[in-house]
Amino acid sequence: MSATEQSIGIARTAAHAAADKIAQDIVAIDVSDRLAITDIFVIASAPSERQVNAIVDGIEEELSKQGLKPVRREGRSEGRWVLLDYAQVIVHVQHEEDRVFYALDRLWKDCPSVDLQLEEALQSSPQVAASDVVPE
Repeated sequence: MSATEQSIGIARTAAHAAADKIAQDIVAIDVSDRLAITDIFVIASAPSERQVNAIVDGIEEELSKQGLKPVRREGRSEGRWVLLDYAQVIVHVQHEEDRVFYALDRLWKDCPSVDLQLEEALQSSPQVAASDVVPE
């Protein structure tokens, strides 16, 4: 069984929202064959706690426009690794140091990746201005 089109759509929306907030190394992994509880992990990182929280805010805002609210949210107060559980899709936004340490990408490397279509979005959006980056 592979991820549903609905799950892929949610993952893409989350990834595009993360990209809009200057998230780094955004990937999506189809874990539906390995886990019964979700279809896709979206993983993104940022260089600071403040940036992690800005990315999380952006994702929640965009998905709420589709009527989606996380069934669970963890790690918000620390801003190091925030997990947003949307049932079909689980979003992990990690501080870049935690991303390297916990290596979720490596743990799930046997699962297929999901095309987030971020290249098209980056080509159609204007270049990011330095003033758009959230400082530490």
